[in-house]
Amino acid sequence: MSQAPGAQSSPPCVYHERQRLELCAVHALNNVLQQPHFSQEAADEICKRPLAQLALPQVLGLILNLPSPVSLGLLSLPLRRRHWVALRQVGGIYYNLDSKLRVPEALGDEDGVRAFLAAALAQGLCEVLLVVTTEVEEKGCWLRMD
Repeated sequence: MSQAPGAQSSPPCVYHERQRLELCAVHALNNVLQQPHFSQEAADEICKRPLAQLALPQVLGLILNLPSPVSLGLLSLPLRRRHWVALRQVGGIYYNLDSKLRVPEALGDEDGVRAFLAAALAQGLCEVLLVVTTEVEEKGCWLRMD
């Protein structure tokens, strides 16, 4: 059976938590880690890092904190809340693992994820957190030195 044009299906073996309550930061972290590993308390410990010189192959995943519109049914309210979104490479493709999406959204290669990040940052009030291994953090190799 073929899918409707524009329809996306969830790739096999990609862990994806859907939005529940106000736990989008936890969902984003767990989506990057591809397992239910973090609690809300652990999410609060993540620090903001620089974006321009990211060595993406050294980064396990990215967590973005973005303004999100508030709506009541079909009525959009003039309020903004914060929402956490996970980005991660799985099988050579970067995905937007936003817990509000029905399925993960493929962003493509490094150029695709950098374009997504640039667009998010251009909207303002965006924070980007990196998820890296302890070894990568200790060596500082998540930054390019060129």
